[in-house]
Amino acid sequence: MPVKKGIKVYGPDSFTARFMQPRKELDSILRPDFDKFFIVKVEDMYRLVTQSVPASRSTNHSCLFITSGEASMKIGSELYTIHKNEMLFVPAGQVFSFKSGEVNKGYLCNFHTDILTGKYNTQEPLKAFEFLRVWGNPMVSLDKQTAGFVVHLFKRLLFDYSRNGLRNPEIIQPYLTTLLFEVKQLYKPLTDNHQTAAINITNRFKELVFTNIRTRHLVTDYAALLNISPNHLNKSVKAVTAKSPARWIDEAIVLEAKVLLSQSDLTISEVAQEVGFEDQSYFTRLFKKYEGITPTDFRRKIELS
Repeated sequence: MPVKKGIKVYGPDSFTARFMQPRKELDSILRPDFDKFFIVKVEDMYRLVTQSVPASRSTNHSCLFITSGEASMKIGSELYTIHKNEMLFVPAGQVFSFKSGEVNKGYLCNFHTDILTGKYNTQEPLKAFEFLRVWGNPMVSLDKQTAGFVVHLFKRLLFDYSRNGLRNPEIIQPYLTTLLFEVKQLYKPLTDNHQTAAINITNRFKELVFTNIRTRHLVTDYAALLNISPNHLNKSVKAVTAKSPARWIDEAIVLEAKVLLSQSDLTISEVAQEVGFEDQSYFTRLFKKYEGITPTDFRRKIELS
C-alpha cells in the first residue's frame, strides 16, 4: 500500500496513543503484538476514545460489526451509519473519520494484510475481498443466519486473542479468513455487475486516483494511464457511479487536503502545494466548494473539537 508523502499514516500503536486513554485500561484489552492484529468488543474500545477522530489513515484494515445501537463513520468522501447485523470495512490507507461518544455494542477487528496470507489462504487477499479495496463497498448487511455465524467467529477470535495475542496464528488466520468469506457471500458491489467493462475501467480509475492524486489532476492524465480516450473514461465512470471523473478527482484532492490539515502543521499554502496547487486561492475555492468552509476554518474546527 503506497504511503502518502508528508501525511502521517497511523499504525495501531500511534493511533491509540493519540486518540485513546487511559493507557492502563487500553493495555488490558490489547495484547503487546496488536500492531498486526487485534480484536475487541466495540463497547470496550469506544469508551476509551477521548476525542473525535479527524481525517486519518491507517496501515491496517479495520472491520466494525454492530450487534446493538448504531455507529457512524466517514469513509472516503461518504458517511455511513450501520445498525444491528451490519458491518463497515476501512481498507488500509483509506481516509476515515468518526465522532466520539456513540453508544453501541459489537466487535472491532484490526488486521494487517500479512495476517491473511500464507498457509491457510492461497489467494491474494485484496483480490479475494473487494471490501478491502479502496474502491469497494465498505458496508455489508448480514442476514440473521450469517450474522449468527459471524458472531460465533468473532467470539472465537476474541477468546484466543485475549489469552494468547498472536501466539497462535494457526488459529487466528483461518478463523479471520473464514469470517471474511462468510461476509463476502452477502457483499453487494457499489456498481451494477452487468456493466463489466465500465466497472473495470471505473475501479482502475479509482485506484489510480488514490495513488496519483498529488500529481495528477486532469481527466486526460488518467485516460492516458488507462490507454483510453477521455470521453470513454467520462462515459464509463458516469455510467457506473453517476459522478464524473472530474468530480472524483476534486473529491480526492479535498480528502487529501483534509488529512494534511488534520495531521500536520503545514500552512494552508504548503498544504495547497502538497496536493499539487501553486495557486492557494484556487485551492481554497475548491476546498470550500466541497466542504462548505475554508481550509483555515476546517483546521480551526478540528483544534476546537
